[in-house]
Amino acid sequence: MQTDYAFRLKDAAIGMQMLCVAFGALVLVPLLTGMNSNVALFTAGVGTLLFQVITKGSVPIFLASSFAFIAPIIYGIQTWGLPATLGATAISGLVYVLISFVIRFRGTECILRLLPPIVTGPVIIVIGLVLAPVGVNMALGKAGDGTVIVPEQTALIISMTSLAVTVLVSLLGRGWLRLIPILCGILAGCLCSFALGVHDFSKVAESPWFAMPAFVFPEFQWEAMLFIIPVTLAPVIEHFGDVIAISSVTGKDYLKEPGIKNTMLGDGLATMLASFLGGPPNTTYSEVTGAVALTRAFNPGIMTWAAICAIILSFVAKIGAVLSCIPMPVMGGIMILLFGAIMVVGLNTLVRAQQDLMEARNLAIVALIIIFGVGGMTFTIGSFRLGGIGLAAVTGVLLNLILPHDKLIKKVRK
Repeated sequence: MQTDYAFRLKDAAIGMQMLCVAFGALVLVPLLTGMNSNVALFTAGVGTLLFQVITKGSVPIFLASSFAFIAPIIYGIQTWGLPATLGATAISGLVYVLISFVIRFRGTECILRLLPPIVTGPVIIVIGLVLAPVGVNMALGKAGDGTVIVPEQTALIISMTSLAVTVLVSLLGRGWLRLIPILCGILAGCLCSFALGVHDFSKVAESPWFAMPAFVFPEFQWEAMLFIIPVTLAPVIEHFGDVIAISSVTGKDYLKEPGIKNTMLGDGLATMLASFLGGPPNTTYSEVTGAVALTRAFNPGIMTWAAICAIILSFVAKIGAVLSCIPMPVMGGIMILLFGAIMVVGLNTLVRAQQDLMEARNLAIVALIIIFGVGGMTFTIGSFRLGGIGLAAVTGVLLNLILPHDKLIKKVRK
């Protein structure tokens, strides 16, 4: 009995460590998008528990805020407001669920045929590039409308400090330190801000210690839904990669048991739940997979403790207050690296596909996806409007289905 208690205590401690690894990225998404950090903590914890129920507690994975949705959420909140954006991300979660049922009845091959690297790679590139100006403006101390919040020279010192520390820790850090480069960069940027007199802790003093997370409920607007739904293509592919990664770490084939059909279902339901409460969409966290590989802690029950810790911390109002006091240039420096990294992931997807991008078909697909997405092309019929990332993704899928392959072209020419 005493031994069981000791094991549970050990698992709880390791679970808390797993949450610490995920914490920086988990709260970064609400910080960048203007959503509530405490709500994100709550929905990450509850979403992970729901995922474990769906997968019968067999996969040591933690679910939290998805980076793939940062750009569309920021644009969605600016254009339609938070409730409508939440409605759109809830429908994205439903897309996950529908894909899981397609996989259940037709196998994974049909999804991979619909979303090959020649489509997903450029879409991921667009996600990284479309908000690059936002990251640069924040690094320069400017708001979205160009208003100067922090003097440019001061902002540059702060943002470049947070950026440099993040890069150096990711390159030179060892052990646990290497798992939290973003958190290290934020801390360095905050210390620099404090030294330069750029800080305001009044919100922390005014905030109570404990409070209910500020839940927000979704509304459903067609324009917002049609804009954000295509972004689901990127995290769907990311989900496959994460499940394969954790399988290789633990030596178990989770693609077969509990099966990608169930892990995808759990991810989709967790995203829908988060959206209905005001949190960002959830996704499987590769940071935590890295921590699992480092610690060799393969017990899925550890993620239960991480989820419970996240839920408890979500009721500590001071956490959200402290995070909201992080100066804008600090996050600007992080965003420059983050959006650049997303773009590189897209480039790497194309490189690993080993396809000739100068072939007429491939060139047309990649070129149109990127130019439509980054250039701001829009398609409008009446009140219906599709543009940006959404239009880029839809264009890529349609071109991949419609354009003939080079072998067929050569046959016709003969």
